Amino acid sequence: MIDVSVLPLYLTAVMALLLIPGPDMLLITSASLSYGRRVGVWASMGNATSGVILTLLAAMGVSALVAMSPVTLEILRLVGAAYLLRLGWGCLRQGDVAEAETLAPARDLARQLYRRAVFSNLLNPKALLFFVLFLPQFVSTHVAASSGEQMLVLGLLLNIAGLLFNLILVAAVGSVGQALLNQPKFRRYQNKVMGGVFVLLALWLLSAQIVVPN
Repeated sequence: MIDVSVLPLYLTAVMALLLIPGPDMLLITSASLSYGRRVGVWASMGNATSGVILTLLAAMGVSALVAMSPVTLEILRLVGAAYLLRLGWGCLRQGDVAEAETLAPARDLARQLYRRAVFSNLLNPKALLFFVLFLPQFVSTHVAASSGEQMLVLGLLLNIAGLLFNLILVAAVGSVGQALLNQPKFRRYQNKVMGGVFVLLALWLLSAQIVVPN
């Protein structure tokens, strides 16, 4: 379904992109450090879920239509930033985890971070523009598959590679997170750490330059 001759260049580009620190890496790393490996894995799954959705939208041409509207992109950015600020404020208000009467089960935290990872990525116009601008570069006219079908396969390869990379990242930092969770001083501030991360992501999104494709 894709031109295999473009695969070496495509996979090299994908690996280079994955190694560049960005909002997704910050969120997954912070989740793993603050709440442990299980939550980090679910944050990675949330990121992969949003990637699959964006891939489908790009393959169907929906992303390109949205990307052509500067007003829509600006609204998406403001809504995304507001969502991240709301998450940050909620974490900061939770206060002292170590002294809380009841702690949220790990399963609930995992589900929360999964949903947050999904929506924070979907509400990021730069993520949408990435799929619109990056995938078409590797669409070939030398195969029978349509551009949409090729973009679907390329996007899925990107998401599989990204998920594997993020799981390796979780495994690497998750052990440190588990050790930190055994420290009462760290538990006292773990929600504040995640709150600060969400606020930082919101500021990151607000300060980003959105370039609309011609």
